[in-house]
Amino acid sequence: MEFTTADLCDRFSDKDNFQIAEPLFRHFGGRRQFCGRLTTLKTFEDNSLLRTVLQEKGHGRILVVDGGGSRRCALFGDTLAQLALENGWQGIVIYGCIRSADVIAQMPLGVLALNTYPLCSRKHGHGDRDVMITFAGVNFKKDHYLYADSDGIIVADTKLD
Repeated sequence: MEFTTADLCDRFSDKDNFQIAEPLFRHFGGRRQFCGRLTTLKTFEDNSLLRTVLQEKGHGRILVVDGGGSRRCALFGDTLAQLALENGWQGIVIYGCIRSADVIAQMPLGVLALNTYPLCSRKHGHGDRDVMITFAGVNFKKDHYLYADSDGIIVADTKLD
């Protein structure tokens, strides 16, 4: 789908089901424009469940991860990025950090995160999947639609055509 978030704002920003994320995120992936239905994950400094979710077929979905905004470890790196690509995920939005940014930049995957950090997270198996998560002024819910490009992130209850 061809879109710009600016054009989507011009057309739909007066709708009740339309949210615009605060500008907190940096692009790290090789794909700067991506959209799809959401899967959500809430975890803190533990990427075990992230790996489990990305091992499933993504069917063009976007994984949104509430990592609590932690800047003390990376929840996502090149190994998980490759797994996401192999399983058909369109993109990943992480309210936290990633690592292996130079490698991820070469991959055709949308990746937005707060920053980079070289230390990987712990693996304790903690987290909640497909729950509503809130950060950057947006409520992210399973099966809502996310649109991201160089101008920002938009979330809507339904697909925007």
